[in-house]
Amino acid sequence: QVHMVESGGGLVQAGDSLKLSCATAGRTFSINTMGWFRQAPGKEREFVAHITGNGIITRYSDSVKGRFTISRDNAKNTVYLQMNSLKPEDTAVYFCAAKRIGFTGPGTALYEYDSWGQGTQVTVSS
Repeated sequence: QVHMVESGGGLVQAGDSLKLSCATAGRTFSINTMGWFRQAPGKEREFVAHITGNGIITRYSDSVKGRFTISRDNAKNTVYLQMNSLKPEDTAVYFCAAKRIGFTGPGTALYEYDSWGQGTQVTVSS
């Protein structure tokens, strides 16, 4: 299990930027693929982005590609999500998650992750 705490959410206007952080502890961070998911009111939790342990491979959902950037600092055991050109439809609770060690898969499904943060609210007004 990995203990994770997200921060950086808030209320912004459309077109603004936010940077989310997820500080982790409890597992060797550098070997863990880390992901960001989000859940809007009344909707299922959905994949946003993930990054491999070495930071070389990233993947994004089509809805955020080109606007969001996932990154990590293994020295600080922290993963980030830079969100630019925010839209009202980006409004959601954002969660970071740690992928199961040794689990092969696309990294986009909830069941692939075994540790979750408590989430941070992002609200984008029009």
